[in-house]
Amino acid sequence: MSDTPVFWVYILKCSDGSMYTGQTIDLSRRVALHNAGKGAIFTRGRRPVTLVYAEKTASRGDALRKEKEIRRLPKKAKELLLKTWNDKT
Repeated sequence: MSDTPVFWVYILKCSDGSMYTGQTIDLSRRVALHNAGKGAIFTRGRRPVTLVYAEKTASRGDALRKEKEIRRLPKKAKELLLKTWNDKT
């Protein structure tokens, strides 16, 4: 078993249709925190949230860069990213 943590970049779909992008090392715990109202301020008033995208990265730096890249995308581009990801899974 490897001691190297796995870093995730994720997108949540909020109840109002908006999307939230974040990064974490414990994906299921982080989604649960968002749904408990203890995640980001952005998601607190938009619950429940649903995980719609998750991508493993090699390091926290890679996760932060990918998160920033996704956050800069317009909503249509994010939707295309989700469609492409869902077609693969």
